[in-house]
Amino acid sequence: MSRDPESRTVLVTGATAGIGAACADAFLAAGARVVATGRRADRLAELAARHPGRVHPLALDVRDRAATERSLSTLPAGFADVDVLVNSAGLALGLEPAQRASVDDWDQMIETNCAGLVTVTRAILPGMIARGRGHVVNLGSVAAGYPYPGGNVYGATKAFVRQFTLNLRADLLGTPVRATVIEPGMTETEFSLVRFGGDAGRAGQVYQGMQPLTAADIAEAIVWCTGLPAHVNVNVIELMPVAQAFSPFAVKRE
Repeated sequence: MSRDPESRTVLVTGATAGIGAACADAFLAAGARVVATGRRADRLAELAARHPGRVHPLALDVRDRAATERSLSTLPAGFADVDVLVNSAGLALGLEPAQRASVDDWDQMIETNCAGLVTVTRAILPGMIARGRGHVVNLGSVAAGYPYPGGNVYGATKAFVRQFTLNLRADLLGTPVRATVIEPGMTETEFSLVRFGGDAGRAGQVYQGMQPLTAADIAEAIVWCTGLPAHVNVNVIELMPVAQAFSPFAVKRE
């Protein structure tokens, strides 16, 4: 069986909001210890205060490779042996077509969703191999496989996350370390608020008249797949709200 949830140490990036915060809460509810990382130190401190001795708050930006590697190499006793890594830090910026999109936005998405994710994974993975246990869960998106107007670089970063995760599985063959990518559809968090630069009205319209997934829904799926027997690896989880499905091909007619 997989390790007893109450004895596990879980590292969650992007733990200050959305799916990352929900994952931290869900693993804590299951009895695990949590290394919670994110850019908002005040939210991390609040989380640690609610769970004395069971949360190690770590304020960092995964885009800063040197600081991330330094912080993760000096985790304190009781938190250093990470059993589950949840790479949740990520974002979408803008919805403009490629010819009008901001290159700065593109850079930030690539640096966070791709470079930051691989930096954290590379820092944690050797310890998992050495201890003979571990599970890497990467936060992808249905945008990895279903393109949409304005999704350009965001969708491409999530396609990277999917392929990187599957290639991890290839590299990890012969070890007990597992890797999973979870790909949610429409999920109401701060995602759209960030994408639209804090425009709450525009963000709210994304979910108007339908019931999206919640961050807790995604966290539940992550806790489930990491709790399966140790010989079971879930490669990909794709999930959508019932109110979301697929459209016909777009055709421009004269």
